Amino acid sequence: MIVTVTLILLLLLLVLSVPVAAALSFLGLSIGRIFSDFPLYRAMGEITWSASTDFLLLSIPLFVMLGEILLRAGIAEKTYNALNNWLSWLPGGLLQANIGTSALFAATSGSSVATAATITTVALPQGRRFNYSEKLFAGSIAAGGTLGILIPPSINLIVYGFLTNTSIPRLFLAGIVPGILLALLFMLCLSIACLINPALSGGKQDVSWQKRFTSLQDLIPVLIIFVIVIGSIYAGLATPTESAALGVLASLALAFRYRAVSIDFFKQVFEGTIRTSSMIMLILISANFLNFVLDSIGLAEMLNDFIINLGASPLQTLLVVILLYIILGFFVETLSLMVITVPIIAPILISMGYDPIWFGILLILLIEMALITPPVGLNLYVVQGVRRTGSISDVMLGAAPFVFMIGIMIVLLVIFPEIALYFTQFVN
Repeated sequence: MIVTVTLILLLLLLVLSVPVAAALSFLGLSIGRIFSDFPLYRAMGEITWSASTDFLLLSIPLFVMLGEILLRAGIAEKTYNALNNWLSWLPGGLLQANIGTSALFAATSGSSVATAATITTVALPQGRRFNYSEKLFAGSIAAGGTLGILIPPSINLIVYGFLTNTSIPRLFLAGIVPGILLALLFMLCLSIACLINPALSGGKQDVSWQKRFTSLQDLIPVLIIFVIVIGSIYAGLATPTESAALGVLASLALAFRYRAVSIDFFKQVFEGTIRTSSMIMLILISANFLNFVLDSIGLAEMLNDFIINLGASPLQTLLVVILLYIILGFFVETLSLMVITVPIIAPILISMGYDPIWFGILLILLIEMALITPPVGLNLYVVQGVRRTGSISDVMLGAAPFVFMIGIMIVLLVIFPEIALYFTQFVN
């Protein structure tokens, strides 16, 4: 009954377009009032304070700011053009550059939305110039943007580590190989599609080897930031939060190097950072309160007992969880989906012997799928918002093949968990 009431209220609030943070707070207050004899709302202040002052979560606005600086300084555009020079010979040309740039930008931004918005802004004019199929072009950007939460540093992995008390450095390391494999699967999908229907490839570009080698210098800034952020963590020199601060300083130095800094530059960076960070933190605070209420009324314990009493094997339970996330991904915003479900579902699977690091990567893949599936797929709306022409259905159709590729990656990860876990054994 508690689950039914919670889901009905949540879906009703989302259908009414109530902001996610407000919906989660209202849901927590309502569930607490209906099912508890204690005034649980009195804990809201303490929960808000504890969530807002956690040192680990300070990395979120820092990684958001890092991505904003790279975008406003024009570094993202230079990266895209350089990768286009090197990938233009592949079937799909610019389409392949969309995926390659998304993967590289993901290694610095930590955000799916920031990656999708940045690559759309930079790539779309080029796609129209060379007469690419706009459906597939927009869909490839929406799909490529999902790499922003898998390839480290990842804001969503930080949130997962915060919710489950799991090592952030190990989560980051576990995301590298699956992230690269998923990017390659996306590129394989585009190659097959363009070989079957060459009209999807748009106009051919002739790029000289001299231009390719010259453009390599434009890849250096992003690689430098990646080495600083990730290298400082694994060298034991910085925590994830401190590494994010180092990344911001490095990106600012590069912005000064490219003479992109101005009053307007800082205004755009701060506005973008505050807008995105405030949204994420409000959702986290509201979801923490909802989780507190659900835990206080005993929902987590009841669900755990229910699943154990079913007598299902660990694999059967895992398949049910995967199906649950796929279904919920159609209706619930991804960050909200994480913070609502992880405190309940993760302990159940971990108690059955599944590795928390491995489950974190599996969860991110399921979240990636939700980002490009309607009706709530956030990346679809981000790309369409920047695109401003045509219908959102075009982006949805263009992203559909990539949903299938994410499904293949999920199957591979379930069959071969070493894809995510092999390198984590070398880090404490």
